[in-house]
Amino acid sequence: MLTVHHLNNSRSQRVLWLLEELGVPYEIIRYERQPDMRAPKELRAIHPLGKSPVITDGGNTVAESGAIVEYLIENYGNGRLIPPPKTPERLRYSYWLHYAEGSAMPLLLLKLLFNIMPKRAPALLRPLVRKVSNQALTTLVNPQLKQHMAFWESELQKSEWFAGEAFTAADIQMSFPLQAAASRGGLEHGHPRAMDFLARIEARPAYKIALEKGGPYEVGR
Repeated sequence: MLTVHHLNNSRSQRVLWLLEELGVPYEIIRYERQPDMRAPKELRAIHPLGKSPVITDGGNTVAESGAIVEYLIENYGNGRLIPPPKTPERLRYSYWLHYAEGSAMPLLLLKLLFNIMPKRAPALLRPLVRKVSNQALTTLVNPQLKQHMAFWESELQKSEWFAGEAFTAADIQMSFPLQAAASRGGLEHGHPRAMDFLARIEARPAYKIALEKGGPYEVGR
């Protein structure tokens, strides 16, 4: 049976959600983060990098969110949650599927890191670290994030979902960046279509079931 190696409070929540949308049977093996939020070393027995999400399916081990989505859609989707080939919607689908982790999440991770660095710095260095972090946020991260959030808003004004009028796996992939931006990026200010997108995905039955099985997660950490 297909197995999801599920790390609490992680991106593997999206994998559970996709499997619930597809109605694919699976089992969960749970792993708990260490106090420093790192994944436990036991995950290295599944994949050398010891990261989550990871799935095992027969003799296949697949890591990385986008690769897992592609694998599940190709092997279990039967044409569902993906636009037809050689259509404008398929091109948009491919873009958002890879944009989520390739462009959006690194920026949001930088914002998280620069926000927490002053709190974790030694007391004597804290003023300097705070100054450097604030400078990086003001001149680099926040302007870029503002641009990205405006981009999401404009795209969701074109269609109900990121790839078009139909819900796809690209929307599942994009859920994490938007949730992170709502948690720590100010998405709620001036981005009504993006906030509506979040409300709609979080109301989906499969999303709720996946959350019950995987447990709550905090994208703001």
